[in-house]
Amino acid sequence: MNNKQHWETVYKTKQPNEVSWTQDVPHTSLRFIENFTVSKDANIIDIGGGDSNLVDHLLDLGYSNITVLDISEKALERAKERLGDKAKNVTWIACDITKYKPEVNYAVWHDRATFHFLTSQEQTDAYRDIVNNCVKGYMIIGTFSDKGPKKCSGLDITQYTEVSLETLFTDNFEKLSCLEQEHITPFGTTQNFLFCSFRKK
Repeated sequence: MNNKQHWETVYKTKQPNEVSWTQDVPHTSLRFIENFTVSKDANIIDIGGGDSNLVDHLLDLGYSNITVLDISEKALERAKERLGDKAKNVTWIACDITKYKPEVNYAVWHDRATFHFLTSQEQTDAYRDIVNNCVKGYMIIGTFSDKGPKKCSGLDITQYTEVSLETLFTDNFEKLSCLEQEHITPFGTTQNFLFCSFRKK
């Protein structure tokens, strides 16, 4: 089963309360984005957004140029159904992030729990090439820390420390801040995340 098939199956067979990454309110991500003080019409993209609630909160805060990218078309369909008419105000892209060819530049690039699924040098290199070319403002990366899980959804992941994550992007981005967060899953377990924010040099 390839990556796309894996994630389509996940979103076709499991509800939000049955997957570990669900957050009712993504407080950490929202705090980072609001601290950037970008304009409400700035281009913002949520990588691996799936049926995450981040887009709902960004729309409610008045942001008007939001893109959600996910490898799973089913995940995006669920998000659109949840948003109803508001979904028309969002750009939806079904794509493997390592194959994404952006047509616009982004003031904010947000990625919670996609980057750590890239486990090969080829994948991380492709990701870095994309952000180096299309991110003109800020970037948020949220990954499992070295205290977090070693697998997610049955797949291997790459754990990161503040140093290892910063090192990957240091040529083109300045690290602003990092924090660790204990995410409580819908079934009551905890996962240690590392969130880092960056600014394009």
